[in-house]
Amino acid sequence: MASSAISTVGLAARVKTPMWRIRKEIVTYASLIPYIGFSLFPLYIMFITSLKSKQEINNLGASPFWATGITLDNYVYLAENTHFFDYWLLNTFIVTAVSTLISVTVGILAAYALARLRFRGVEVFGVAVFITYLVPQALLFLPLINVINFIDDFIPVRDTYWSLILTYPTFLIPFVTWLLMGYFRTVPFEVEECAYIDGASRMRTLVTIVLPMALPGVACAVLFSFTLCWNEFLYTLVFIQDELQKTLSVGVLTELVRGDIYFWGSLMAACLVGSIPVIVIYAFFMDYYVSGLTAGAIK
Repeated sequence: MASSAISTVGLAARVKTPMWRIRKEIVTYASLIPYIGFSLFPLYIMFITSLKSKQEINNLGASPFWATGITLDNYVYLAENTHFFDYWLLNTFIVTAVSTLISVTVGILAAYALARLRFRGVEVFGVAVFITYLVPQALLFLPLINVINFIDDFIPVRDTYWSLILTYPTFLIPFVTWLLMGYFRTVPFEVEECAYIDGASRMRTLVTIVLPMALPGVACAVLFSFTLCWNEFLYTLVFIQDELQKTLSVGVLTELVRGDIYFWGSLMAACLVGSIPVIVIYAFFMDYYVSGLTAGAIK
């Protein structure tokens, strides 16, 4: 009887009451507040600075953490005095979307071939893809200029955003291939064998069987590729001189920074607007992104 009473008391002590759960949630979410504040602080500074007037920004006695007067003049300046909304933003969307589509499509085919096919030199090809991914972009743009000049003799691509669409896959395809190679290896080969027995071709098996199972990994590759294209600066700076063909990263720098004069209000407004598409995409596809990273790491 004594042992039974002791076990009953111990069980009651381990019962998680509603108040205990509430306290646990409060502690959990309270511990996240410093991290959230640290992560959102740059966005807050961009937002609050973009709403300040030029006089308030240049006033050293004013606080940088809030605005005494709210104005939209910085956004109006972007719309009326630059090509931010009518050209730069559209060019960035086109270059990013087309480059990501090309790179992910080619990367899927290359990663599947290196992960599933057995041919002489497959390990060497895999290592070569990884080494290519590690080559700095600062070394690649020099020979790529000659490639663009050669193509321009047949198709006018120089000084247009099509030169970026042709060059961005040089660093995106190795990245996507390297990322998806490990993920495709986690897909059970027995599932593909069943499709082969039913008469499916290798390409149909890839499209209908493997890709749906590897969707988190593909989504992760798309998100990374989209972010790399959206933030790319060096190739755009080197290849594009026409103001109407520039993307956000270079257009904002060349038009809103003139010598030692910085248009801080418009710069912060441009940075904030330029960050919104990436934030929205990650917000909607965060589950695929996290599952793609964790599944590939665990398996």
